Amino acid sequence: MIYNFNLGIGWASSGVEYAQVYRARMFRDIGLDAKFVFMDMFPRDNIEHMTKNIGFLDSEIIWLYTFFTDCKIAPVSYTLGQLESTFDGSSFTFSREGKIAKYVFTESNTFYTAYMVDETSDLVHRVEMVSNGCLIRKDYYTYCRIYSEYYAPLDNTAHLYQRRFFNEDGTVAYEEITDNDVVMYRFPDRIICSKAELVGYMIKRLNLTEQDVVILDRETGIGPAIMQNAAPAKIGVIIHADHFSENSTDDRNILWNNYYEYAFSQYKNIDFYVTATDDQNRLLREQFKKYVKAEPNVVTIPVGSLDELKYPQGQRKKHSLITASRLANEKHVNWVIDAVVAAHEKVPDITLDIYGKGGEENNLKAQIDRLHCGEYVRLCGQQNLTEVYKNYDAYISGSTSEGFGLTLMEAVGSGLPIVGFDVRYGNQNFIDDGENGYKIPVNDKMGSKERIQKLTESVVKMFTQDDMEKFHAHSYEKAKSYLTTEVEKRWIQTIIQMI
Repeated sequence: MIYNFNLGIGWASSGVEYAQVYRARMFRDIGLDAKFVFMDMFPRDNIEHMTKNIGFLDSEIIWLYTFFTDCKIAPVSYTLGQLESTFDGSSFTFSREGKIAKYVFTESNTFYTAYMVDETSDLVHRVEMVSNGCLIRKDYYTYCRIYSEYYAPLDNTAHLYQRRFFNEDGTVAYEEITDNDVVMYRFPDRIICSKAELVGYMIKRLNLTEQDVVILDRETGIGPAIMQNAAPAKIGVIIHADHFSENSTDDRNILWNNYYEYAFSQYKNIDFYVTATDDQNRLLREQFKKYVKAEPNVVTIPVGSLDELKYPQGQRKKHSLITASRLANEKHVNWVIDAVVAAHEKVPDITLDIYGKGGEENNLKAQIDRLHCGEYVRLCGQQNLTEVYKNYDAYISGSTSEGFGLTLMEAVGSGLPIVGFDVRYGNQNFIDDGENGYKIPVNDKMGSKERIQKLTESVVKMFTQDDMEKFHAHSYEKAKSYLTTEVEKRWIQTIIQMI
């Protein structure tokens, strides 16, 4: 079995989660059994809804908090009718608005607020109970009650002091007792005094063997507990981002990215590291040899793959740009908008469609309104872009750091040239300057205005001077090495060597 460990997942997931989905599909295709283990709490959503949303199978998911129960990963199927059957005949009034239903029990000065999975169904994800004006409990459901949270008033706020996790029959599997940042877990046969220790206990309960492989996608807060308890399984670490700080590195010392620092310090106990590009592989090996005097096993396996190359059925929309990412500050989508607005003066029919969700969405909407560019710059939300890229003329990125860039891979897989900055590792990997786009030289002294100007100039040059058909053909040629059959071979070779 291959166990892949991560922290969280969301509706607007990062490249780490999408990389895991690619890996899950490949493992299915080549017959490797795999589980994907998530360690964070998900109080606002059912984890199954989020993992299924991006392509995981329920049978592939392990959640730390239900691992110690007999409850399965499943969609919400608990109904308002089932909830009402627990009221023991108490009289109540009922009202509903959208996803929220409210039960008021006037005799006991209590009300329940039930949160449904959507506006039309009667499927209940959680119920909050308020008595005498104070929140006292929250119950969470899938096909049964999964866990409950217990609250008490403290400093005029509801203070969480306990969680109980249940088996399918309603019995308590274990309890979490919390006091601010101090947490303890009480099992029938033991007391566990931290989340790290809980993770270690889970690893022990997996009963790993030499035929198992443990892969760390994120290790913050959980890496030591996993590595210390995973033997005799083989351990691999996926490098999803730039692995060091260039500004804090000199000829004598290197500052590793804090996400990977522990894993790098434990290189003697790590069986393999995985980088997404050959450039990062080569650099990491050189740095280990120079700064640590070590030569760990580093393999290159792209974090994603292409099942096939995508070709447009008709003509691509001329001068159309697409960008896709989390709408986060570090993606600099605002620079892309400014660049396209400036390019619009010389390429009047230019368009930009922005795909993704994230915290910067409202700021980007305001920017589009302020620049009066809504006729040719659109926010298109989160969508499956598999059949979308091929309809565009080119891809543009404002990001200044991409460990790999799944959207870049998908773009070249649809023949799109790319305009982006000459930064490690994704842009350098997918863009051959002047052949399928432009890598814009950049340094720390360049301000945002100069970066936007360079983006603008590159887009205008590409659309007014270059042979776009040749650019499209070159991107297709680069994409061939990322076909799923090729990436599967790398995983097969790596895993077979391990076990």
